Amino acid sequence: MAVKKLEHVGVMVSDLEVSIGFYENVLGLDLLDRFAANETTDLAFLGDRASGQVIVELICGKDNRFPDEGKVHHIAFTVDRIEEEIERLRGLKVHFTNDEVSTLANGSKYIFFKGPDGETLELFQPAS
Repeated sequence: MAVKKLEHVGVMVSDLEVSIGFYENVLGLDLLDRFAANETTDLAFLGDRASGQVIVELICGKDNRFPDEGKVHHIAFTVDRIEEEIERLRGLKVHFTNDEVSTLANGSKYIFFKGPDGETLELFQPAS
């Protein structure tokens, strides 16, 4: 197979500062790099500083006008103890799209919530 892993997910955002704050302070990602791609677009790459792995690329246009492109349904983040993470995020006023954790047939658990631009995010706890 040619594909080895998911490199990162690009998310178009309306306010780079707000989104960086959310992904750092709510999800615990590290800001790894940030720069202007060109005169109209700023980029921020967030992930895990220890490994250098980029997870999310935030894309912000200075005029906030981007062409319609493919839509990302959600970004899933792996957690060890989903119930504890839900309580932590609720304390940060995160809006969950459903009230209960869902469980897949294989025992994996998940729940969806919204980011600052309405993007759908997921906490995912793999089956042990």
